[in-house]
Amino acid sequence: MKILHTADWHIGKKLHKHDLSRDFDLFITWLCKTIGENAVEVLLISGDVFDLANPSSEARKQYYRALMQLKKRNCRIILTGGNHDSPAMLDAPKEVLRELEMHVIGGLPEDLNDVIIPIKNRSGDTEVVIAALPYLRDADLRNAADGNTYEDRLEATRKGIQQTFALAAGICEEQFPGVPALAMGHLFAAGAETSESERDIQIGNQAAFNALQFGEYYSYIALGHIHKPQRVNAAVPTYYSGSPIPLSFSERKDEKRVLLLDTKEGFEPESIPVPAFRSLLKISGTLEELQQKLEDPGAVRDLESLLEVELIEEHYDVNKISLLDTLVTSYDKPGFVIVKHRATFKNQLRGAGELYKDQHLEDLKPREVFLELVGKDQYDEETRQEIISAFDELLEELQQYENPEAI
Repeated sequence: MKILHTADWHIGKKLHKHDLSRDFDLFITWLCKTIGENAVEVLLISGDVFDLANPSSEARKQYYRALMQLKKRNCRIILTGGNHDSPAMLDAPKEVLRELEMHVIGGLPEDLNDVIIPIKNRSGDTEVVIAALPYLRDADLRNAADGNTYEDRLEATRKGIQQTFALAAGICEEQFPGVPALAMGHLFAAGAETSESERDIQIGNQAAFNALQFGEYYSYIALGHIHKPQRVNAAVPTYYSGSPIPLSFSERKDEKRVLLLDTKEGFEPESIPVPAFRSLLKISGTLEELQQKLEDPGAVRDLESLLEVELIEEHYDVNKISLLDTLVTSYDKPGFVIVKHRATFKNQLRGAGELYKDQHLEDLKPREVFLELVGKDQYDEETRQEIISAFDELLEELQQYENPEAI
């Protein structure tokens, strides 16, 4: 039996306010083709289907459209909720979807038997059994007797995760003895590498779960939550498939993938690369270097490339900040969009709080503070006088506004 593992779709995601819906559509088209070419019978989606707990109507349409595209490939779908997902929203249509052989487990049910899903082969025998565990929230793991200190709560979280997976394993072993069991999970495993777009599980990284505590019963553990594809140190094959598309610029160099299991061959997965539909590029340098690099930033893919631009100069210069803004707003090279820009100065101008460490700012006059700040910069005398004159005008207007009777 062929089983494909993916996770962290994050439908509705925006990267610096840039919509990634077309990226997801292209991924689903590719995924359908991959499922057909590899005769995949079961698709596992391990959490974070949506980017927001209350997704937009467009994101919901995209979700149902994707499910129906995948269903046409005669593939059984098992989908679990992640920390970004609303359990109630995912669970609402689960009875209808079950009739279409789509199993949705949005939140941990009261009866743990409901997460156990046997998968039969064409002969009618149970080939594998799936323990489809969603993201486990604090309410699923702890109770009032777990302790009040921070460390107590962290330990209760870890023990709760371990116990839930162990209980699910016990049900699988009792009801389907001798049948290989796979578990799905959405959590942060100790040692996993994260990216900028991820939110830590439960109370934070310190609540990271040691994957060795999964034990040795499951034949494979299909994880979601971490966007960087990677194997986890555990007693059995345990993998993060990673997100299928880059969700932050920190993921721009990740090799996105899905994982394919063939139960006839064992439970070590084959990694199938997901094509890059667009480039995420970081461009940095002086103003002159940025101008040159932006002339030819690289090849264009199916979708327009998104750029992060960083101006790096030795000394603070307000004129260069203005020129950077102009460069960004006027940039119109086809196939490329600047979605974020910033300026960094190696000899950063110190703030007023650092300049007056031994004095209270409220004891100083505004003009004194401003003159001190301007004096730390390398302006020519004419520019310096223009800046001071502009400040004086603004200060006078502010004083008139605050004390009109003094006019």
